[in-house]
Amino acid sequence: MAARKNPDEQPTPAAVVRTQEYAAGVGWEVGQSAPDDAYRALDDHSAPTGPVVHSHPGGHARLIVAKGATVTEGARRELDAADTEQAEG
Repeated sequence: MAARKNPDEQPTPAAVVRTQEYAAGVGWEVGQSAPDDAYRALDDHSAPTGPVVHSHPGGHARLIVAKGATVTEGARRELDAADTEQAEG
């Protein structure tokens, strides 16, 4: 015996497919996860000085980005500024 369809019954909606989200990877580019901590020493006037180092240099220092954190545009600018100062000096 054939089953009757209920006229009030709504058809089953099509499946919703979510896009796959991938991690940006590990590296120093914006949006990636930092592979290591990045610090820069501060002078007596709290101005950044010296190269970027990956362990606390002692004294006063600024943490630019922590290991595993997403590299932001601001962190990338600070990393680039340190590279530029080292190249010039």
